[in-house]
Amino acid sequence: MSRIVIIGGHGRVALQLAKRLTGTGHTVTALFRNAAHRDAVAATDATPVVFDIEHANTDAIAGQLAGHDAVVWSAGAGGGDPARTYAVDRDAAIRSIDAAALAGVRRYVMVSYLGAGFDHGIAPDDGFFAYAQAKAAADAHLRASALDWTILGPGLLTDAAGTGRITDGRTADSGTPVSRGNVAAVAAIVLETPGTVGRTLDFVDGDTPIEAFVGAR
Repeated sequence: MSRIVIIGGHGRVALQLAKRLTGTGHTVTALFRNAAHRDAVAATDATPVVFDIEHANTDAIAGQLAGHDAVVWSAGAGGGDPARTYAVDRDAAIRSIDAAALAGVRRYVMVSYLGAGFDHGIAPDDGFFAYAQAKAAADAHLRASALDWTILGPGLLTDAAGTGRITDGRTADSGTPVSRGNVAAVAAIVLETPGTVGRTLDFVDGDTPIEAFVGAR
């Protein structure tokens, strides 16, 4: 079984992912900023580690990643403040990619969003612009790295129960929903599917079993 570190370990996708991974025998370390969230993270059977990814330098992040087999980025600033969005969703994400390489952790799964890329078409005066730019930069940095990367591009996240079924999101509108439970399931299966290395998986809720969807990619 693998040793997996989740960055942004108190997020709603991350908590479900951690529970799935520990439930199948993997060892999970969850990094999160707010010490008040320790018990919620520990309830997933992951090892909770309070760590401020926003302000940590590359060496400090590498120290947290060392000894693991894979990294999942599931962190985010949560929107609102463009400066903090760039600091977390772009700059800290990029440092984590460099830190994974420094720590010798080759497998890296990035939770991005459907439609991410510099051709996103979001106007600069739109409140979503900073996030779109930040994710585009982080994804591009990961693709240019020597890591064994996979980028997940889920549609609009909802708290609906995971169905275990999705469909290709490349022809769907970015506002097409996908449950956080399904995103967590995709991430868990991707980590065990070497054929997804070097691929971007865009998906929304649908009718195809997740294992079949991921296996076909």
